[in-house]
Amino acid sequence: MQKIIPNLWFNRNAKEAIDFYTSVFKDSKILNTLNYPAEGLADFQKEFAGQPVAIDFELMGYRFTAINAGSEFVPNPSISFMVNFDPARDSGAETHIKELWERLSEGGKILMPLQAYDFSKLYGWVEDKYGISWQLIITDSQGEPRSNIIPALLFVTDECESSEAATEFYFSIFKNTKRGQMARYPKGIGSTKEGSVMFSDFTLEGQWFVAMDGSIKDHKFKFNEAVSLSIACKDQTEIDYYYDKLSHVPESEVCGWCKDKYGVSWQVAPENAAALLQKPGAWQNMMKMKKIIIADY
Repeated sequence: MQKIIPNLWFNRNAKEAIDFYTSVFKDSKILNTLNYPAEGLADFQKEFAGQPVAIDFELMGYRFTAINAGSEFVPNPSISFMVNFDPARDSGAETHIKELWERLSEGGKILMPLQAYDFSKLYGWVEDKYGISWQLIITDSQGEPRSNIIPALLFVTDECESSEAATEFYFSIFKNTKRGQMARYPKGIGSTKEGSVMFSDFTLEGQWFVAMDGSIKDHKFKFNEAVSLSIACKDQTEIDYYYDKLSHVPESEVCGWCKDKYGVSWQVAPENAAALLQKPGAWQNMMKMKKIIIADY
């Protein structure tokens, strides 16, 4: 079971977006849909009564959750998703990467064009029409295989040197961790600091992630709640552990959400949260919580 699940925030169009994604990514499907309750909602939620609030879905076998809400948070490229096309596993990798690029680019914004680079024979970075960012790449088939989709975290700071410290912090919290590749910036590349991380990948709970450093002079965005990482916890002990380790910004603590000291947003929730929310009054009880207390649903 995937322990850490990216959650994507949409402005009233989550179902439309997920129908689009599951139509353009192979091996994709909608898993579950949780609706807002018909009554008992806060004033700012009443327009959503009976509509989907969370849609669980898979793209290329990788699990996501879509959040259907308002305009409070807008996605940006600080967290993007690498989509790996490995010729060793897919003989039509070049055709498939071009087909997906064409669909994701429709109505979107190209951040780096799909072309050959020193690190890949074919790579491109695009922000799709819903604001979610994707990095499509033909991978080197040598070495340990990576996941089809990997969350990529871009740590944008003044000093351009947070990603390595952040990954060490995550290693101290999560299990089944290791470093993979590490490439550092040489001198004279834009506003980046020599020796900062150009690219690194690593595992948390056996899942691959990417971390990169970026300079605030080059990137006018930082992490926000539009893309968060949800941890599926088996019991209250796990919830207490992860929430207490990760939460660093008290004003961001609401309904199991928290923000770590590097600005990444997390949701620490029971793995059976959807079932718990079916209990009478559970939605209203959850809305009063900061850290989730299972017994209080």
